[in-house]
Amino acid sequence: MRKLRHITAAFVVSILVLSLIPDYGNAQPQASEEEQILFTADEVSHDRELGITKASGNVEVSRGKRILIADKISYNQGQNILSASGNVSLLEPTGEVLFAEFIEITSDFKDGILKQLRIRLSDNARIAAAGARRSGGTILEMRNAVYSPCENCGHKDKDGPPLWQVKAKKIVHDQPNQIIEYSDAWLEIDGNPVFYTPYFSHPDPTVKRKSGFLTPGFQTSTYLGTSLSTPYFFAISPSKDLTFTPTVTSKQRVLLAGEYRQRLSKSETNGIASITYNANNEVRGHLDVKARFDRDSKWRWGLDLKRAADDTYLRRYGFTSQSTLTSRLFAEGFSKRNYLSIDAYVFQGLQVSDSPGQTPIVLPMIEYSRLSEPGRWGAQTSFNAHALALTRTDGTDTRRISLSGGWKLPHIGPLGDVTNFTVSARGDLYHRTNMAIPGSTGTDSGFTGRVVPEARLDWRLPLARQHGTVSQVIEPVASTIVSPYGGNPSDIPNEDSIELEFDETNLFNSSRFSGHDRVEGGPRVNYGLKWGLFGAKGGSTTAFVGQSYRLKKDDTFAQDSGLEDHFSDFVGRVNISPGKNIELMYRTRIDKSNLSPKRNEIRMEAGPPALRLSTNYIFFQRQDGSEFSGREELSGKINAKLDRFWLTKFSGRYDASNNELRSIGLNFTYECECFVFSASIKRDFYEDRDIRPNDTFLLKLTFKTLGDVKTGISSSGG
Repeated sequence: MRKLRHITAAFVVSILVLSLIPDYGNAQPQASEEEQILFTADEVSHDRELGITKASGNVEVSRGKRILIADKISYNQGQNILSASGNVSLLEPTGEVLFAEFIEITSDFKDGILKQLRIRLSDNARIAAAGARRSGGTILEMRNAVYSPCENCGHKDKDGPPLWQVKAKKIVHDQPNQIIEYSDAWLEIDGNPVFYTPYFSHPDPTVKRKSGFLTPGFQTSTYLGTSLSTPYFFAISPSKDLTFTPTVTSKQRVLLAGEYRQRLSKSETNGIASITYNANNEVRGHLDVKARFDRDSKWRWGLDLKRAADDTYLRRYGFTSQSTLTSRLFAEGFSKRNYLSIDAYVFQGLQVSDSPGQTPIVLPMIEYSRLSEPGRWGAQTSFNAHALALTRTDGTDTRRISLSGGWKLPHIGPLGDVTNFTVSARGDLYHRTNMAIPGSTGTDSGFTGRVVPEARLDWRLPLARQHGTVSQVIEPVASTIVSPYGGNPSDIPNEDSIELEFDETNLFNSSRFSGHDRVEGGPRVNYGLKWGLFGAKGGSTTAFVGQSYRLKKDDTFAQDSGLEDHFSDFVGRVNISPGKNIELMYRTRIDKSNLSPKRNEIRMEAGPPALRLSTNYIFFQRQDGSEFSGREELSGKINAKLDRFWLTKFSGRYDASNNELRSIGLNFTYECECFVFSASIKRDFYEDRDIRPNDTFLLKLTFKTLGDVKTGISSSGG
């Protein structure tokens, strides 16, 4: 007769079963925590003769870090088999949860079979299978299975198929290798099969970075023809990786490209390189490297290396391109109010007008600045040093040393007015070689220099007033500067002050020139008025208008610069932001004689996130001697969020001075929790030698956890 012991209670009963103990009556050594099975249930029974323990009602079985929950369980101690049925859930230490109608598994939860399996992975993706076999607690082999990370994803029919899923005869989740493998698989979109593959795999959710092939890219263009890219990702270490991308083209042979990334606690390196041997038997390629290194809290150094085999290569092969590639090697240090930088520059011009022989090499450029702590009466002293060596293979070589120092005394008056009195002096020493003599075909070499003392007085009076919830601020601003006339003899080369833009940002500068080679001399007065309204809820409107006056005209400034006469042009700026849904900015330079605009810039952003409009208009006249022509251009974009998942963007750029459309583009994007679809079409009217106006159509599908599918068509024509 069986000896049964029943334990029933209104409360939960817990007992400890040791898999190493065949008989409860025999004393055995204490099992480790990983070997212990802990039952929790409303009702538990144990057949001592058969060695079978049964539990029902809110059953919870734990072994180590794994937990099994079911309506009913049966544990055969002799066979070491645990069977569970009814709302079975197995919680894994990796964060995965397995659901099944029935499970038969060893007591350590490592080997067994599961029926009507459903899995929620740690990234909320799901797998469903008719049945599965578990081996070693790390390999789960599923048959007739479906994988999808989608839940709703825009579907109104929650009982219908997910937006996309992968159906396979067999799915294997290999946890030690952190991979999910599919055999005999179909990709379905909205329940419709669209792609078949006999095998493919992808990393499981525990993988942050893993070596392997990325999704191939397919594209066609007029220049390259049909191209296929097959990138491979190397996870070198937790802090380093390399992406190698060979691209096979039907017209221009093979393009090899790679991207290297490294990030450490005190350094960061990113590099992109490419090379090809094209159909014209030319070797073309480029290099783009950026590296930053922090030695300590005070010192750092870095490198920017950008070179291309020829001017049009980057645009031809779809890489990011600028008009000039700037390579730089630098080191800089910070200490309290001191700063030191040492730089070297090499430039590569990509425009048809660029001359390699005239392009300078800067080696070195050294800059040091020091600002003292406030002393008696708050006075401060400053010191600045700048050294430059600029070399050309064909043209002027320049060496320059500049030293300057000053003393500044601040003062706050009884009316709240703020005054700053500053005296300073600057000295520049030049050595130039092969400098062209104006009005002559000859050149000049040798030393030259200058000394420029200056005294200035800055004054402003901020006045504020409260109107209910609105604050109003009015602030007149003025500065008087006294320095000698001249300072720009013809034997001083001009390398860094060729272009000048006079606006409200440099109205009160001691010199409106951007560099060291030109200085602004003579007595002058700058004045302006600031005004602002500020609401309690964040809205604001600010405005500024100002002008400059000098005792004598200065022919150092080019015609139409706005500074060549006694009175300068008026400069101003208006910012209007009554709320987060509208922002308006207007900048201008107005002729002081007839009040006609010499420069206008308008930027506006309006509308809620569902429909946001951004526009930018710019107009300025050409200055005499400038390498830049006048410009009148209108650009803008509209971002519209059509619903929760769909958004669209329309953008364009129009050259009003030449009555030409420069670019136009349209993009549609659908995004939900498991899928992103993006389609864009763009027309660029840019022309440069072998580059013609170009039409581009790009299509990108992003399947969460699987990767991207990209394809495009690029067509060049007249």
